[in-house]
Amino acid sequence: MSDRRIWIRGGRILDPAAERDESGDVLIEGGVIAATGAGLDARGAEVIDANGAWIAPGFVDLHSHLREPGQEYKEDIASGGRSAVAGGFAAVACMANTQPVNDDPAMTDFILDRATQDSPARVYPIAAATRGLEGVVMTEMSALVGAGAVAFSDDGKTIMDGGVMRHVLEYSRLVSVPVITHGEDRYLVANGVVNEGPVSTKLGLPGNPAVAEEILVVRDLILAELTGAHLHVAHVSTRGAVAAIRQARDRGVHVTAEVTPHHLTLTDEAVLGYDTNAKVSPPLRSAADVRACREGLVDGTIDAIATDHAPHAVHEKDLEFTVAPPGLIGFETAFPVVLDLVRNSELSPLELVRRLSTNPARILKRPGGSLEVGAPADVAILDPDTSWTYDPAKGYSKSRNSPWAGWTLTGRAIATIVGGRLVYHVERGVLYP
Repeated sequence: MSDRRIWIRGGRILDPAAERDESGDVLIEGGVIAATGAGLDARGAEVIDANGAWIAPGFVDLHSHLREPGQEYKEDIASGGRSAVAGGFAAVACMANTQPVNDDPAMTDFILDRATQDSPARVYPIAAATRGLEGVVMTEMSALVGAGAVAFSDDGKTIMDGGVMRHVLEYSRLVSVPVITHGEDRYLVANGVVNEGPVSTKLGLPGNPAVAEEILVVRDLILAELTGAHLHVAHVSTRGAVAAIRQARDRGVHVTAEVTPHHLTLTDEAVLGYDTNAKVSPPLRSAADVRACREGLVDGTIDAIATDHAPHAVHEKDLEFTVAPPGLIGFETAFPVVLDLVRNSELSPLELVRRLSTNPARILKRPGGSLEVGAPADVAILDPDTSWTYDPAKGYSKSRNSPWAGWTLTGRAIATIVGGRLVYHVERGVLYP
């Protein structure tokens, strides 16, 4: 928390928590939102001129991989946090597939301690649902939540045993946190590396069928209905999964869901040149699946946009397509990529911010997602009109694996404030520590 006074002047205030979309100023003092509106008394405050830009609650990412401990050559908490705030993210939740796995309170403590020392963004650890991500023995949920875990997931390694998944969901109710499911039947996926369809046939690569996702999502929705637990579906990518979540919501199942910027905007045709930077898990799908994901986000079936920021070293991606690991970096490109939804009049600016900030904070039951007086001063200042060429080598992540490298993007975070402290400015860079 910072004791500095900051006056954000002349912006468009977008506060979904209060349903506010209006011109005005924001005053920050003592690490919280002190006042909003016009005619503020801001004498002695540091001035940030928003110049008609959007003033929004800092983004909250439900799904990222920071790689520390164990794979710091790809990313660490410091570099990941810097990349996050450069994209407007004030907080990121990090998955448990570190080395060693975050399946013990001591590991959760380690991650939080490093984040306090090294990261300008808030970091929320997601703990493993099963020991070693092996899908067999549940972790000690109460102890992990006590240490600071905000959710449980074996992301990337589906819990294939339905009995184990049922127990995970049942016990999650005792600690009141969500269970995040990676919806892929490993047996149906087999060796599939791209979406099963015309593109996989043309490339001669093994296909990953949409039904592999849909069958696991349906199973876990049924188990959530049985147990009454909060199920969160990660990186939804298929029409069938969107439909199943919509139907479950109608039945009253406690389910939330996320979709990534890449599954909202790219199809499987992005891999036609065997570009391993477009290899992700689940894979990029068909144009019809992309449309369904966008429609699900618009109508509220899907609650949030999450990056699934997954850094890999250049030498790991510079391999044959079947061997290269899946994943891409996404913190710094998320906002301009999904701004396409506003340009196409699918979402209003207020609703886009809701899905990047307010809803993710609500799902994790964390502070944030609000510009109301007294709320933590986590703020993103966003220019929706500026055009810039994205060069991952000039970004803050240690890795470069982005399918948007070299693209001209429109929209950019121009400043990020976390706990009342200016931690990023587009002209001054990351201002931390």
